[in-house]
Amino acid sequence: MSDELASMSATELVSAYRRKTLSPVEATKAAYAAIHALNDKVNAFCFLDEDGALACARASEARWHAGRPQGLVDGVPTSIKDLILTKGWPTLRGSTLVSRDQDWAEDAPSVARLKTHGAVLLGKTTTPEFGWKGVTDSKLTGITRNPWNLERTAGGSSGGAAVAAACGMGALHIGTDGGGSIRIPAGFTGIYGLKASYGRVPAYPPSPFNAVAHVGPMTRTVADCALMLNVLSEPDPRDANGLPPAGRDWRVGLDGGVAGWRIAYAETLNGEQVDPEIAARVAEAVRHLEDLGATIEPITLTMPGVDDAFAKHWLAGAATLLAQFTAEQRSRIDPGLQAYAEVGAKYTVIEALNAAKAREGFAVQINQLFENYDLIVMPSLPLVAFGAGRDTPDSGPYAGWTNWTPFTYPFNLTRHPAASLPIGFAHGMPAGLQLIGPAYREDKVLQASRTLEAVLPIALPRLR
Repeated sequence: MSDELASMSATELVSAYRRKTLSPVEATKAAYAAIHALNDKVNAFCFLDEDGALACARASEARWHAGRPQGLVDGVPTSIKDLILTKGWPTLRGSTLVSRDQDWAEDAPSVARLKTHGAVLLGKTTTPEFGWKGVTDSKLTGITRNPWNLERTAGGSSGGAAVAAACGMGALHIGTDGGGSIRIPAGFTGIYGLKASYGRVPAYPPSPFNAVAHVGPMTRTVADCALMLNVLSEPDPRDANGLPPAGRDWRVGLDGGVAGWRIAYAETLNGEQVDPEIAARVAEAVRHLEDLGATIEPITLTMPGVDDAFAKHWLAGAATLLAQFTAEQRSRIDPGLQAYAEVGAKYTVIEALNAAKAREGFAVQINQLFENYDLIVMPSLPLVAFGAGRDTPDSGPYAGWTNWTPFTYPFNLTRHPAASLPIGFAHGMPAGLQLIGPAYREDKVLQASRTLEAVLPIALPRLR
């Protein structure tokens, strides 16, 4: 029964609370049972507050019994990525350089919104040091492992959140995405993750990678993602880039289907090689969309120079981040991040401004593409999860950063909403379809995702 409760969606939990057939206390205990059984194997959580969570669950139980729930996710077990400030909890950002002994007196906007809506916060999920890379390991917390194969990476930088979702360690999970950090681990672990439009989910304090940094939900179902987005997207004055309120419920229209849609199908981007089994799963998912009434139009998608433009944004952010530390402190930081920062520190102001201009050009290119299409679909990643404890595959066509993540970071530059939806397995590991929507149209991404989810239900790993 504990496993069944732990695998319930947030939508199912809230419905059961309303019917008084299930208590938030039972759901929270089930989430912790999964954590206690599995976290030593997968390393998804780096901080837990079981006493605090159970106290919140009991308060939620009382509200539901009185018929006065506090908000949309009252009593739903939820995790917070360890890059996101949480009042009373240490936010160490995966680094030995961040002191636990300080006044953790502020909630980030996403955490504040979740608390306002009554979510039960379980703890903090793992991230690489300062969220700098697409896998999840650090000197502070060790290696986060893929629940489908413990010898493989979970991806990153929201790897802990993805693994927690896959393993039933809570129903709702906050991720961040500066170059694929929601979609990469979602694709590798077989869960659903949405990089919301830039500014849709308020963020504070600003990320060092602010120009490309997004926040979004990571869940086991599309409906839960829409529910969570309703909460996370409520405005906060601390985000200078925050979008105005959408004025809509993201759950409305989820089951509207894709009949009559024109969908652009890009087998790759910039001609990057895709593993044949991944390509086959993507092609099957696209055929499902066609069977469901969409018109599929294959396109050749090229964005020349997108890797250089992204590097100048990301590496300059790394240099800004490390500039706050002494030389001795920097020597203790992840060597890969040090190397990035050294390159980023050499960029000139003119190079940085030209990269920003290039970013705008890519955004216009994709905006113009959407004048003819409702959606773009393509692989989330060109390969399945590789060995844990590595930053990149050790050989072959995917042995560099931009070689194994070529499909995610371009849409951080363009700032369009994009999600990774699990579409089956390749080489025994999850494969993902990336769905990219027009500017600010998360509804399009969610609706198409829900349509595919109905015919390609999300599978969950079984470690017990």
